[in-house]
Amino acid sequence: MSISTKPYKDSDLGKKEQVAKMFDNISNNYDNLNRVISFGVDVKWRKKILKLVASKNPETVLDIATGTGDLAILLAETNATKIIGLDISAGMLEVGKQKIAQKNLSNKIEMALGDSEKIPFNDNSFDAITVAFGIRNFENLELGLSEILRVLKPNGIFVILETSVPEKFPFKQGYAIYTKNILPLIGKMFSKDKVAYKYLSDSASIFPYGKSLNNILQKIGFIDVKHMPQTFGVATIYTATKK
Repeated sequence: MSISTKPYKDSDLGKKEQVAKMFDNISNNYDNLNRVISFGVDVKWRKKILKLVASKNPETVLDIATGTGDLAILLAETNATKIIGLDISAGMLEVGKQKIAQKNLSNKIEMALGDSEKIPFNDNSFDAITVAFGIRNFENLELGLSEILRVLKPNGIFVILETSVPEKFPFKQGYAIYTKNILPLIGKMFSKDKVAYKYLSDSASIFPYGKSLNNILQKIGFIDVKHMPQTFGVATIYTATKK
């Protein structure tokens, strides 16, 4: 299953290459824009992921679509001895490496350039795998999820944080106005990439969420799949495991 939305619709590049280019372009402003766009609530959501992962006492953690490493850095508060952040954007990873070095975490967190649909690790390698605001950028969602299942250890925890669409009035209507009109405007004000934040809002609006994403996870082979809407449903945390 692929999500057809692409950042640069007139480009000959595939979605994967376009997404990497887009995030390279916005990497220097990404963290600040995230705080502005989410009103800082994304920090609270990531702390909930930390709590979920920490409860499993993982030794090895893989953070896919790690970007600038916000979640990977937060996960260093667990007892994990090794955390790997994987991303296809070299620009985002470079910002992340600088942040990790500043926090003296380079011995615990490794940033790796790689494709979520061809994860460069052996089967059953990680006790915990996380993806925050990344799976809607997969070119082939089912292939990416299958790779995650492959490298997750049996009984390991998989946690997703992703945007979703509120279903109740007036949050549904307010969310539509914000994502279609205000979010792209903020992106244009702060980023040299004029289409990036329009893509991010467009892709969020068509990506499966809630029970629809649960069904896809179960189809791939994950078990104990659950979802927890956050902040009136503008984001959702999903948890799953493997036999």
